[in-house]
Amino acid sequence: MTGSESARTGPLSGLVVADFSRVLAGPYATMLLADLGAEVIKVESPGGDDTRTWSPPVRDGVSTYYLAVNRNKRSIVLDLKDPDDLATAQELAARADVVIENFKPGGLRRFGLDHDSVRAHNADVVYASISGFGTGAGASLPGYDLLVQAMSGLMSLTGEPEGRPYRAGISVFDVMTGMHAAIGILSALHHRARTGQGQHIEVDLLSSALSTLVNHTSAYVAGGTVPLRMGNAHPSLFPYEPLPTADRELIVIAGNDGQFRRLCAVLGLEELVDDPRFLHNEHRTANREQLRPHLVRALKQRGADEWFELLTGAGLPAGPINTVKDGVELAERLGLDPVVRVGEGGDMVPSIRNPITFSATPASYLLAPPRLGQHTEQIRAWLAARPSPAGPDDSTGPTG
Repeated sequence: MTGSESARTGPLSGLVVADFSRVLAGPYATMLLADLGAEVIKVESPGGDDTRTWSPPVRDGVSTYYLAVNRNKRSIVLDLKDPDDLATAQELAARADVVIENFKPGGLRRFGLDHDSVRAHNADVVYASISGFGTGAGASLPGYDLLVQAMSGLMSLTGEPEGRPYRAGISVFDVMTGMHAAIGILSALHHRARTGQGQHIEVDLLSSALSTLVNHTSAYVAGGTVPLRMGNAHPSLFPYEPLPTADRELIVIAGNDGQFRRLCAVLGLEELVDDPRFLHNEHRTANREQLRPHLVRALKQRGADEWFELLTGAGLPAGPINTVKDGVELAERLGLDPVVRVGEGGDMVPSIRNPITFSATPASYLLAPPRLGQHTEQIRAWLAARPSPAGPDDSTGPTG
């Protein structure tokens, strides 16, 4: 390699990840690893990752969905039904530190790319499998985020009490499962560093969903309560929702008694502080319908922007309901530098940065999301040359 592209840095530099996943959960996990220096080789069928065609919107003819989760990777096209391509895939898996896949459970066995087959040639491999509903009775169920939002109970919690159930605005469980997969991989790599032993990691969308539902699943399993949708209200806190002002709604939160006292002071409602109906959080939550009109009457005296300044100036949590554009621009104003440009020269693509900040080993953004099969020949040459374990990004790897 030549130029900055060869200077892969980060806490995971030197690791090779064979990525047999597609769509979102797996690619999100491997992008997080790639940002931190891992050499991720994205194995695609001749048709490519499904998300390449999920549009609109697009940038330069490429789906922005695909662009969102595939930076810092190299793409090789392999048809696993072709003997030569299959041999290349098996060699890649044998050389990788990490193999990740989200085929239907057992789907890679016939190609000799399942965990047991790979481990036979790569004894210390960390092998991660992502499924929709596990490898038992749910193995045949397709793993789509929308299905899991519905079947986990999330949709029963989302929407107005008397309205229809709604999905979340993002594929929340795909993303969370990808994060869980990345955590599992890093944990297994740490275990391997101490013991020399690899292992098989399994994550599934439904288990990630039930974990992500946190207080709601706890309400059922620990409290025997089946939570239901409450619109924008919180089952255990009040106020903790959008409330109307003179012009538009504003998020207003009082997460503890001290915050409630300060909120009352800013709103000119000091008489409510010692009202026994609102004295502590459990009282405010139980009597929310009595408290809400007092808050709304006070908030109606000013606009949302003015209240935002007054409330945040008093150290209280409050905020407007932004568009995605507004959210990115807010992060820019706060100095969080949310947008990075990935790649080099004319191939640079704007992207949202890795959210982790390291003091010594920062994330890097060297490779734009690859074109389908962009690095096929380079990766084949690397495998044929049998270079050092660092992967096709090291000094003995291909150029281009």
